[in-house]
Amino acid sequence: MNDKNIEQARFQDTGYSYTLSLISGKYKPVILYCLMEYEPVRFKQMQRYLGKVADKTLSANLRELERDGLILRHMYPEIPPRVEYSLTERGHSLVEVLDKLCDWGLTNRPRP
Repeated sequence: MNDKNIEQARFQDTGYSYTLSLISGKYKPVILYCLMEYEPVRFKQMQRYLGKVADKTLSANLRELERDGLILRHMYPEIPPRVEYSLTERGHSLVEVLDKLCDWGLTNRPRP
């Protein structure tokens, strides 16, 4: 029997909840995975990697990841402007988590 009391427990107080709040959504995990594998990455490269994603949607996700301290946006003073994204140290600390998700998927996905 579990000694923990679910009556006093709150999911939003868990580390799991906090982590999900940072990386949940359709594109954030893929953006992080892309940067983990290919950083630095330009906006259009990221858009091609993700497939059909609107500029506005990708921009919003990148802004949120930047706000949360997981990615860096580096703008070069060139004409036309060049912007590259990379993982911060905090973002790199998620690599182990993303690697585990990848390992699980490789082990458990159905084989043809």
